[in-house]
Amino acid sequence: MNKNEYNRLVDLLLDFGEAMLLSGGEVSRVEDSIARMGRAFGALETDVFVITSSIVLTLCFEDSVRITSTRRIVSSVSTDFIKLEKLNDLSRKCADKNPNIDELGNKLGEIKKLHVRNNKFYIGSLLAAGGFAIFFGGSVPDGVAAGVFALAICLLQQRVAPKCPNSIIFNFICSAVIGGCICLIAGLLPFLHSDKIIIGDIMLLIPGIAITNSVRDMLVGNMLSGGIKFIESLLCTGALSLGFMLAISAIGV
Repeated sequence: MNKNEYNRLVDLLLDFGEAMLLSGGEVSRVEDSIARMGRAFGALETDVFVITSSIVLTLCFEDSVRITSTRRIVSSVSTDFIKLEKLNDLSRKCADKNPNIDELGNKLGEIKKLHVRNNKFYIGSLLAAGGFAIFFGGSVPDGVAAGVFALAICLLQQRVAPKCPNSIIFNFICSAVIGGCICLIAGLLPFLHSDKIIIGDIMLLIPGIAITNSVRDMLVGNMLSGGIKFIESLLCTGALSLGFMLAISAIGV
């Protein structure tokens, strides 16, 4: 490979790491995948450092070419197991056979364009919220109401979340709005239990996977990235609780 191909490879590996990180991949998995792909493309030494907001990558090749690049991660992290599975499969395919830069770029572009269909997203959220509401002691009407408000949460996630500066602000706004609506409806319809409906809907917003990944990162030695993600998750959870508490206090339920 020439110098331009080396630079393109570094950019593609950074794109790959960013896509995996934004899809909810833990830091250790991102670092391992990038290092594996770097070696597959002939790098004698691959140094990669990943935290939730930055990726630093250095590749050293046999002709004494050493390239270092940094990628700032500014987008919000979500959880997309479909993308994670395909990205992980792509990294292993690169390690199992002689990879090609053009093929890697094309495959990566296809994966980044993948999106969960709206109907699956809405149906899954509806079933999850309704199921949790009933599981925690609510009635069938409570489950139905939780499912309806879950659709409203999905709408806010698609329309409002991209305009918010971070997930903490969005969690507060979303919980305050949805919590207020739940309390109002429960006040008008006495057979509904606002606490059970809130329990069902709050499960859609709690960053459970993020907390789990942060603890895992700290247990395997990535204290910095794990600690940052853990603190962010706690702040998101606190904003979520504060929004619902504000709604309950304001409506007087």
